[in-house]
Amino acid sequence: MIQKFDVVVIGAGPGGYVAAIKAAQLGLKTACIEKYQDKDGKVALGGTCLNVGCIPSKALLDSSYKYHEAHEGFKVHGIEAKGVTIDVPQMVARKNSIIKNLTGGVAGLFKSNGVTLLEGHGKLLAGKKVEVTGTDGKVEIVEAENVILASGSRPVDIPPAPVDQDVIVDSTGALEFQAVPKKLGVIGAGVIGLELGSVWARLGAEVTVLEAMDKFLAAADEQIAKEALKILGKQGLDIRLGARVTGSEVKKKQVTVTFSDANGEQKLTFDKLIVAVGRRPVTTNLLAADSGVTLDERGFIFVNDQCETSVPGVYAIGDVVRGAMLAHKASEEGVMVAERIKGHKAQMNYDLIPSVIYTHPEIAWVGKTEQQLKGEGVEINVGTFPFAASGRAMAANDTAGLVKVIADAKTDRVLGVHVIGPSAAELVQQGAIGMEFGTSAEDLGMMVFSHPTLSEALHEAALAVNGHAIHIANRKKR
Repeated sequence: MIQKFDVVVIGAGPGGYVAAIKAAQLGLKTACIEKYQDKDGKVALGGTCLNVGCIPSKALLDSSYKYHEAHEGFKVHGIEAKGVTIDVPQMVARKNSIIKNLTGGVAGLFKSNGVTLLEGHGKLLAGKKVEVTGTDGKVEIVEAENVILASGSRPVDIPPAPVDQDVIVDSTGALEFQAVPKKLGVIGAGVIGLELGSVWARLGAEVTVLEAMDKFLAAADEQIAKEALKILGKQGLDIRLGARVTGSEVKKKQVTVTFSDANGEQKLTFDKLIVAVGRRPVTTNLLAADSGVTLDERGFIFVNDQCETSVPGVYAIGDVVRGAMLAHKASEEGVMVAERIKGHKAQMNYDLIPSVIYTHPEIAWVGKTEQQLKGEGVEINVGTFPFAASGRAMAANDTAGLVKVIADAKTDRVLGVHVIGPSAAELVQQGAIGMEFGTSAEDLGMMVFSHPTLSEALHEAALAVNGHAIHIANRKKR
């Protein structure tokens, strides 16, 4: 007998599992299909984010920063720590424990919300039927009134550096090192490359980052990117821009990388090499030829602003569709789609999706950059405030970076908030909340911020937009 559901979700990552839970909460009979298995051979929910992405990388970032602080940051506080060592296997084991707790938590949420978990590979057939190939090889067909495709993404491979998950690894392999490599190479100076490079640099690795583009963090505001390059360089990340990798050779557990830059062809030898050049959508065996769902020219599933595909009743969300590959973007798309299936007029504001890089200091932004706005011919006022002038940052000995607020010169409406510094992700989220409600720089400046807090830096940057900052000298409007 064929099982029938109101909603079938393919993929239990941050987009898929959230969509499934929300649909079930709205009273829709819902199933979610997932095939990913953990090291024990059990199906694990949460997708890349919980298993080999956002969460495990942050666990290692936090562990490595604590070690770095014990070595480099305690003395200024009058604390002397001797004989501090790092147990890498224990650090990795802690990371794995966190993963297990969170993925198990999603399974518990499925049960409490009445979501049916179907273990196996899901493939969309014609007529909104879904073929499920179980982990045991058995095949069944389920029918759905609505299907949500949330199959996620995987790391991009490059021919000059084929991944073997031993010497040359992708982002997944970089989370499993059992010892600190003496020399570590990273291909790609994006979010993943900078975060993973930071983890191992803090633990003592000599890290070289090879970035093919001549511009650092092209998506970020230029002022923030310039500051980030300077700070990360001081931390020991040797970031080489315009360095295009052309080949690699593995010998005796080391890899020699050939690349070309402004100085011509060069070679460097590393103990480990991380390939972090981006991610691509997973659509392999996801769509039957007659499913009716179309892909765009880059291989993403084609959808409109409401995540509807070319087939009525079939939706796609997260990394498999256009836009930033961010877990929070996927989750909110999942909620929006579930709401729309139920008949609600849900929308999503794609202009206010925050971006965060969890280096230390953190780098985060929301809205448009100064360069984008000037390119569009928008007259703007800009206010900045350095953490070096923040009492709370001084007290924490964490003063690198700044907050930048950009507002429309005519209306004073805030168009962008950009931060590099302590708790940048949290400060940018404050900006995003205000921007969602159309806040002006004056509005932010008139609000009462707790003292002493890091968020006062956002307050002062907003005041600086119109030349009203209190704790720094005001600059003339640009």
